[in-house]
Amino acid sequence: MPTIHYILKDGSTRSVEAKPGASVMETAIHHNIRGIDAECGGSCSCATCHVYVAEAFLPRLDPPDEMEDELLDGTASAREPGSRLSCQITVTAELDGLTVRVPPTQV
Repeated sequence: MPTIHYILKDGSTRSVEAKPGASVMETAIHHNIRGIDAECGGSCSCATCHVYVAEAFLPRLDPPDEMEDELLDGTASAREPGSRLSCQITVTAELDGLTVRVPPTQV
């Protein structure tokens, strides 16, 4: 199973095994990762699952679609080049070792 590394607000890292086909957000919720609120449950309508993806992994991801891009413009924490909604990142074997940083706030 692929491993995802979540860097939490306090700087600590939680590494968890992720089920291929699940989203990075679903994996976070399943493993009680604090700071990923996911108020809409993964329907790409709230931006409370915002994360910062490590630069090395950005080329492995499809670019955000128009809806995700619009939501990223309104996140509570500043948008950065690696900003993504974790509900829109599907876990694959190619993403083994993916590192995402939880932003300071989601609301």
